[in-house]
Amino acid sequence: MKAVIFMKTFITSLGLFVLLNPSQASAQIVPQPWVSVGGKDGDVTYAVGAKALSLGFEVGTGPDGATGVDILKFINLPVISPYVGVGLYSEDKGVAFSGGVQANATKHVFIGAGYNSVRGFNGQLGIKF
Repeated sequence: MKAVIFMKTFITSLGLFVLLNPSQASAQIVPQPWVSVGGKDGDVTYAVGAKALSLGFEVGTGPDGATGVDILKFINLPVISPYVGVGLYSEDKGVAFSGGVQANATKHVFIGAGYNSVRGFNGQLGIKF
């Protein structure tokens, strides 16, 4: 019984350490912008965004002319950066939830794929300065 409690505590502690461990901020101070194109229900959706210091901000348009803003939280790993977010959209679309991943393609370019509950599935192309 003690071994089970120890393992649960260890796994939980390790998970929290990984999520809350501050990453090297000096490489993340300059914002990294991106553009996004996607689709939902046959409509084309667009967005622009930027991230810095593990936080992102995205402004997009969805079906029926809905426009909105998303706040994103990134988990910076060596090659990929998964993210989750929440946003608010007009035209009675309300609260949106999003998630996805961005990955380094070259030294100065990254690509990504994500899903937003208002804007649907999307592809992303960004620049690192």
